[in-house]
Amino acid sequence: MSDIEIVKLDQGGVNARILARHAKVDFRRVEGASLKMPTRFTSAEGKRSFVRMFNTLQLNTHFIAVIARTRLEHDDIGRIEATLRAQLDTVSANLNQAIDGAEALFKAHGITRVASYDTVPLDVEVHVLSSFSRRFLEVLGKLDQLMPLLQTLEIHEVITPQEVDIQRAGLKRQVRDISNGARNFAIGLRRRMNALDARGDAAAQEGSHDPDAPPMQGQPTTDDVAVAHQADKLPTESVAEAVAVAVAVVAPVPDTVE
Repeated sequence: MSDIEIVKLDQGGVNARILARHAKVDFRRVEGASLKMPTRFTSAEGKRSFVRMFNTLQLNTHFIAVIARTRLEHDDIGRIEATLRAQLDTVSANLNQAIDGAEALFKAHGITRVASYDTVPLDVEVHVLSSFSRRFLEVLGKLDQLMPLLQTLEIHEVITPQEVDIQRAGLKRQVRDISNGARNFAIGLRRRMNALDARGDAAAQEGSHDPDAPPMQGQPTTDDVAVAHQADKLPTESVAEAVAVAVAVVAPVPDTVE
């Protein structure tokens, strides 16, 4: 009698739909090594947040920490990295507090079983490129851990559906802000690198009008222009200015910065 099924359950179709709605992120230009970490998500919020944000954040933080650092001031990159780490720490602490609070309510009300999902878990081997990626993956794991706790408390009427929705939406927004912040920083740095290229091209054109004429006093030679094209630096901008530049983009912002 235990083999009788009265409901039809998911057989993997939910995961297939989640994965099909999001384009694959192109890592072919990333040459760094990655740490392979087996990961499982069970909640709808954890699955969708991982698929939508994780690899996009990986590419953007790789651009910030590796590519932009070769062209721009290291101090500027360091300030951006510190801001991202502080944001990760804050969201991680908020999720820890929410999990601890939910477990305290479980104990206070004598709840011993946690609600489980009838959909197939999303099991993936994640290729982690950096400490930013690892810490963001930990944040996503905590979000995934919290969701069934909240659902269990709502089932037992310890908290209301509205309270669950408010807490869930707030934490999801905090997680999303980490990914969006990395993207905005990467766009701002890309603009500064493009400005460097434009200045180098303009200098090269000015020096190539009369190649046979000796350079005037104070005018760079062709060799000087080549060196300047590699070594020129824009004035240092603060982290807030980098974000302001990124947010001011009028055209739709792409999900990744290659």
